[in-house]
Amino acid sequence: MSEKVLMKGNEAIAEAAIIAGCRHYFGYPITPQTEIAAYMAKRMPKIGGTFLQAESEIAAINMVYGASAAGMRVMTSSSSPGISLKSEGISYIAGADLPAVIVNAQRGGPGLGGIQPSQSDYFQATRGGGHGDYHMIVLTPASVQEMAELTVKAFDLADKYRMPVMILADGTIGQMMEPVSFDFKLNEPPAKPWATNGTKMQREHNIINSLYLKPLDLEVENMKRFERYEIVKQNEPMYEEYMTDDADIILAAFGIAARVCKNAIKKARKEGIKVGLIRPITVWPFPNEPFEKAVKTCKAIISVELSMGQLIEDVRLATGGKVPVTLCNRVGGMIPEPEEILEEIHRVANGG
Repeated sequence: MSEKVLMKGNEAIAEAAIIAGCRHYFGYPITPQTEIAAYMAKRMPKIGGTFLQAESEIAAINMVYGASAAGMRVMTSSSSPGISLKSEGISYIAGADLPAVIVNAQRGGPGLGGIQPSQSDYFQATRGGGHGDYHMIVLTPASVQEMAELTVKAFDLADKYRMPVMILADGTIGQMMEPVSFDFKLNEPPAKPWATNGTKMQREHNIINSLYLKPLDLEVENMKRFERYEIVKQNEPMYEEYMTDDADIILAAFGIAARVCKNAIKKARKEGIKVGLIRPITVWPFPNEPFEKAVKTCKAIISVELSMGQLIEDVRLATGGKVPVTLCNRVGGMIPEPEEILEEIHRVANGG
């Protein structure tokens, strides 16, 4: 068994990125993700990498664009208001078909909101966030170990599909401390013949661009990109099923909400109520398959989230209206207690 280290989730992301080959980090401090930038500021100079605290989130994301265009593995991180500022740059990265990893340790909003955890950036992440037709792969860790593992996965997916990948975490997972192993199976980064890293007089010039003045050219590029997205949707959905085999009621949740759900499920099972959990690990592409299977046997689904109801929309799409889907939520930085979820389970179980 590999040695484990006690770390914060934010620090685990930073160390995992370095292990994955990230040598360029551009960011800006904002609670509750500042530990990522602080960790990178200490580690990058020691390994010959680049840490730069940009003058703003807007500057940081455009630095990511430049480093990625040159073929580097590069990452930025922020929290909710900062991701909003980065959204234009993320759209440019997607439009130029560049790989990049973006971390969002979500906090309450809208506006400045608060610094406590939230999951209310779900729509922003899964529906693009910036302008134009594009997607990001969106990964949702539920533990410090997954913060590390999914960061390594994010770099591989970004390079594989030449697109931005977001780690959609929350303030709680980012701040909590748990033992984490960094004994990863690492894949060799692919060659990047498209990169603008110097011709050495041996090839034609590469051009990284998202501007197409001829409408037909832009249409063709968008169509090609969405053909690639269809491949992502076929190959990359990830999820966890917990006690779903005989469940009459299914909870749907990700991140910290999913951890609370497991405690509620244990309490419900002791009372004889058959409850299970489907935890999406990718929320784009959304894992439709387990929900399509669940509606054949379960009686109801409860979406448990730290938002006013965003994950629930994708759950309803996946289930096609075949069973009732209700919402159990807390917002503003509040996290539901297992007893609150259990109360909703009782209400649904009793036909409420």
